[in-house]
Amino acid sequence: MIALYYAMPKEIDSLLRDNEAALIQTIAGVSFYRITNDIIAVAGGIGKVNAAMATQLCISLYKPEIIINVGVAGCFKNVEIGTLMIADKYIQHDVDTSACGDPIGLVSTINVVDFPVSRLAQTKELLNQMQISYLCGTGATGDWFAVRGERAKTIANTFHPLFIEMEGCAIAQVCMRNHTDFISLKSVSDCLFGDDNYDFNFPKAMENINAIALQFARRIAC
Repeated sequence: MIALYYAMPKEIDSLLRDNEAALIQTIAGVSFYRITNDIIAVAGGIGKVNAAMATQLCISLYKPEIIINVGVAGCFKNVEIGTLMIADKYIQHDVDTSACGDPIGLVSTINVVDFPVSRLAQTKELLNQMQISYLCGTGATGDWFAVRGERAKTIANTFHPLFIEMEGCAIAQVCMRNHTDFISLKSVSDCLFGDDNYDFNFPKAMENINAIALQFARRIAC
């Protein structure tokens, strides 16, 4: 079983046009959809708490082999909207217990800053086989809708991420504690350090990502 995690139901719309796709159930506001016999989609909600709760529900109910976080993210490079990005690790930019002597980003209890992703070499190989270009780098997660400004610059200078969003590292953390594989596929929705015309373009970012994610999920499940 492969689970595709999304923050918002509207991100799943293009997958639900297939007659085989259907809502399975909704629990505590988290909706689960059957996409194929061995692929489900989860609409878990925006932000780290929603993502953590939905991921644990998904693992407990369906026991997926892999959870793939699919969605949009802001990029710290000036690239075309819709560019595919994969994470090689994740951090939480809004965790700060440095007053206790910890490094910024250290998550207590498990005491790590960098959260791993799974199957990175395989992910790259499959995307290459699919002839899909991509960028690879660190994903930064936090409960902040990132926009240009000093805060974005501080995150960039502290963690040197490729992209920033609001769910990925929470999913990675829950997957790590449950020994469940985790992969992230993100589409650029805006560029934090681009030209002077800031542009958040959700429709363009989502235009092709679901087709890529579904094809990728089918291949990695083999």
